[in-house]
Amino acid sequence: MPLQIIRQDITKMQVDAIVNTTNEDMIGYSGVDLAVHRGAGPAMESACARISPLGLGMAKITPGFDLPARYVIHTSGPVWQGGLRGEKILLRSCYEQSLKLAVDNGLTSVAFPLISSGTYGYPKDQVLTYAVEIISEFLYHHELMVYLCVYDRTSYAFSRQLFDEISDYITGDVMPAPKVMPSMMSARCADMADDDCLFAPQSGKPVPMADTPSKVPGVTATCCDFRYPDDDEDTLTEYLKSMDQPFAVKLFRWIDDRGMTDVECYKKANVDKKTFSKIKCNPQGYKPSKQTALGFAIALKLDIDETQDLLASAGLTLSDSSTFDKIIRFFIERKNYNIFKINEALFEFDQVPLGF
Repeated sequence: MPLQIIRQDITKMQVDAIVNTTNEDMIGYSGVDLAVHRGAGPAMESACARISPLGLGMAKITPGFDLPARYVIHTSGPVWQGGLRGEKILLRSCYEQSLKLAVDNGLTSVAFPLISSGTYGYPKDQVLTYAVEIISEFLYHHELMVYLCVYDRTSYAFSRQLFDEISDYITGDVMPAPKVMPSMMSARCADMADDDCLFAPQSGKPVPMADTPSKVPGVTATCCDFRYPDDDEDTLTEYLKSMDQPFAVKLFRWIDDRGMTDVECYKKANVDKKTFSKIKCNPQGYKPSKQTALGFAIALKLDIDETQDLLASAGLTLSDSSTFDKIIRFFIERKNYNIFKINEALFEFDQVPLGF
């Protein structure tokens, strides 16, 4: 199942379990720990007392009591000491042990805070980057819905350089000129200048307008009045047939072309197993959401044209007027297919994430 970064108070999450970053004595005295104990009620203190102490980097589970979550997984995170006292190893253990405990208890959804990034002082940007890395590695081998809860916009530091680059891309005139397909051309341009004629032969001379295509060597159209030659009718028919292929057919063709397994593809697309099963069970009728379709495009490392082709099979497209679409274009054009980094960027710009 996928990973999603959300802006939410973790104590309000309606999931199987939330993760509480606590101390070795499991006493809720500050930060997330205090909020969890308050939300769960007095029964939480008694439950924690029965299973404490909690070793650094370890995890234990209790009921959620009055919280919306059924369970609370408690983990003892490291105090930041400049990164020279094994903090990264302990942080990895916190996430891994909590994830393993969730799976061992048959849970299907779990929400994490940015462990140790509050009172314990671990740099927020480092926690986010490392948490995404650890969780995504785990999810490649397990089916689990994971949320990373960021309480407010200041709770982590998105790369300022990347933010500025994306902002410039969104607001600036940096979009490449769209490819003009023959079907988009107007036939009313007989007076067009030589340099403006998109279907001129290599000599630079425009093809003259006529009722029938001019027999100019190497040219298959009259100026902007594009026509297929008669002997290409079969090719056109085949092309139109290929355009009618539903989303699932094109998706599975791409998976085969890339030499990927189904599991590898939907994991890299940040799509859960249930969604992928729906696609397989209803290949002719399944209509994906835009974020799901684009999740697969990123997993398959499609370029812009290939992505547009896949989207078109679901009646979708990337436009030049949408912040969401421009962010996707930004990453694809730079061949950056890290879906979790893309989702971080989408989160920062208040856009929906890819996958699911």
